[in-house]
Amino acid sequence: MFRGRYEHSVDDKGRLSIPSRFREILARRRQRMLILTDVDSCVAAYPLDEWRQLEDRIRKQSTLQKDVRAFLRIFYSGATESPMDGQGRILIPPHLRERTGLTREVMIIGVLNKMEIWSKARWEEFLARSPVTFEDVAARLADLGI
Repeated sequence: MFRGRYEHSVDDKGRLSIPSRFREILARRRQRMLILTDVDSCVAAYPLDEWRQLEDRIRKQSTLQKDVRAFLRIFYSGATESPMDGQGRILIPPHLRERTGLTREVMIIGVLNKMEIWSKARWEEFLARSPVTFEDVAARLADLGI
């Protein structure tokens, strides 16, 4: 599982070094490919095995439903494969950098089964403006028996 947050930078070619802790997790799972897509103003980076599990769940949804079709079009049209190079870097394509406002300074956030790559400015804005407090989350988790 991916945990923590790391400040990194995207180079001029759009390459991003994955934090060493996350590379260790990927290596243990024998994962060298990430699937990238844009979600909630950030780039979501799924290890290939997690992406396949997500696809299996999505396939069970009826494509006769309008909202499912819209989701599939939006979610998959932005998705791209990004293999890690020998130095543990991935390439974030221009369309994803533009849609999520990624510039040089980024935050890489561990979110259980995936990573999120945020513009540092957008991440700080999210933290400052988030209407959800830790107490709210704790109360909801208690309701779920966690």
